[in-house]
Amino acid sequence: MNLQHLLGLYYKDIRLKQVAAAIALPQPLIRLQFKNLHGASASFIAATIWHLSSAKEEHVLNGANHVFILNDHEEAAYFHNDLERLCQSMDICYFPSSFKKNNSYEELNSSHVMLRTEALTKFSKERKGAVLVSYPEALIEKVVSPNTLSKNIISIKVGEQIAPEKLMAQLVALGFKREDFTYEPGQFALRGGILDIYSFGNEHPFRIELFGNEVDSIRIFNPETQLSERKLLQVSILPHLETQKEADTKISLLEYLPQNTVIWFKDFEFCFQKVEKLLSEIPSKINQQNHSIATEENWLRSLDSTDFENIDTWKYLLAKRHLIEWQQEHLQQYFSDGQAITIEMACEAQPHFNRQFNLLLNNLQQKAKEQYSLALFAENPKQLERIHSIFEDLNASIQFIPIPIAISKGFIDHEKKLV
Repeated sequence: MNLQHLLGLYYKDIRLKQVAAAIALPQPLIRLQFKNLHGASASFIAATIWHLSSAKEEHVLNGANHVFILNDHEEAAYFHNDLERLCQSMDICYFPSSFKKNNSYEELNSSHVMLRTEALTKFSKERKGAVLVSYPEALIEKVVSPNTLSKNIISIKVGEQIAPEKLMAQLVALGFKREDFTYEPGQFALRGGILDIYSFGNEHPFRIELFGNEVDSIRIFNPETQLSERKLLQVSILPHLETQKEADTKISLLEYLPQNTVIWFKDFEFCFQKVEKLLSEIPSKINQQNHSIATEENWLRSLDSTDFENIDTWKYLLAKRHLIEWQQEHLQQYFSDGQAITIEMACEAQPHFNRQFNLLLNNLQQKAKEQYSLALFAENPKQLERIHSIFEDLNASIQFIPIPIAISKGFIDHEKKLV
């Protein structure tokens, strides 16, 4: 048995199949509450519904996109890692706040801006099966409109003629800075006939080799080693979206997302109250931020309240979506306008063994007697080999399924007979 077999236990769950079928349709709106999900069981349920509602499935006519909202950035990062490993898809995006410090708007985090831009690019069309994982501090920021995004993308192809000076002026206007070498998003460098550009939508920068004004080759390269990784025929350079000057370019993320997007909350009431609190502090925070700007090095314009959500509008836009909550039971008291569904699972959190292998062995042996399948997840195969050796040294004949990926927290599913 392997990971796909484990996930298959959930793919066969008729209730999850019905949820996937319901959210693939625009109406009626669904208000769904999962009960008794603990540890990473929520990630397994999310991965299953993502798979079952994906347009890759023959029975699905209109695949759904999914947005998962956790309580803070740490929870969101763990959940994102779980989904990436379980889904094994390139369309699982992490959507952080643009700023280096939570609840502080004085300095942008360039790597966060890159992740936001990458996510927005994936959702810029009527995508099917894309996933975004976020948290309240990131949600309160408005985003550029799809038209602004497409208008400011620079496309470069092998064999075409470009004017380097004009291109560099365009890059500066879009928030890029000229440096001797590129080492982080938003930088470009020109040395002889080599133009390096670190786009805000890519993990690594591009190296464009020019023969006169003709693009001779395009490569992705590693900024640390300066070694090329692979050739490309064309690239799209994504701008610094958070610093666009047009006043009418920012819209709510909920307006940006395609209509076939389902919104998941770990705890809606917690999220709603946190968003409300953050937005109430915005006026004083942005005044403080704007007064502290000495130069335009990091900003092309000052912030104002129109760069952030309005709580009433945010709730109004949420009401137009399928909504799912998996830890608390607050969703239906806020949104009673849709079809209310409750699904009770039979999961519990793994007990803590605090490095006491005797406790672990006793627990696993008891579960094995009760006909539970035992799956051990670890970061790499060597860790699994080490655990197997420890069991052998302790003369414990325990049969477990080794899964060489990490998940954030263990769980026990009594219904699926799975540890």
